[in-house]
Amino acid sequence: MPRALTREFLMEGTLGTILARAVPGLRILTEEERAASLRAVLAQRPPGSDGVWVFAYGSLIWNPTIHFLERRPATAQGWHRAFCLGVKAGRGSPENPGLMLGLQPGGTCDGEAFLIAEAVMEHELSLLWRREMVADGYIPSWVRLEHEGAHFADAIAFTINPQGANYCGNLSEDEVVRRLATAQGGLGTAAEYLFRTRDGLRLLDMADPVVERLAKLVEAVRGVENNS
Repeated sequence: MPRALTREFLMEGTLGTILARAVPGLRILTEEERAASLRAVLAQRPPGSDGVWVFAYGSLIWNPTIHFLERRPATAQGWHRAFCLGVKAGRGSPENPGLMLGLQPGGTCDGEAFLIAEAVMEHELSLLWRREMVADGYIPSWVRLEHEGAHFADAIAFTINPQGANYCGNLSEDEVVRRLATAQGGLGTAAEYLFRTRDGLRLLDMADPVVERLAKLVEAVRGVENNS
């Protein structure tokens, strides 16, 4: 039975241990390394801000797990989402790695922004770091956000680390579809991750053409498999 990625689960602090057990040799960041990463990001925080915005472009849209004051649709300028992070645990396995989204340079990306209150900022962000910074897949960065065409904040976003061990931004579409259609792990299937992201973007009236196309192709593959 897949385990849900809940706030309570993140507070246990065992996600890294579980992933390391599933993928021997996977380098897991220590709590000290995550804390240092968070401090470095907050040191670059734009002056004059009240609270911190976080930009969601994938599973954070439909499963934020953090406490927030406000949420609003937003567009990140200079970035686009892509299935470019290979995962051998969580929503994949060493034998059949799955894929998750990352932000890559160039273009724009529609998603959702969450405002975290100053009083709980460090606690909430530490939970987010436990979730997103388990290994070296992402680089937390400040990105420019717009709402209805106007800049309203700079936000923390988890951009892809192209030097990371599991970066796979050059896969063919056929391989992306195959992985999304077939991979699964302790947190569920890669297909569920894709479909829930598609549905979350639709609810924001921000349907992503690439995500929509991949979802249709994956549905077709899974339909054939289920009927065979």
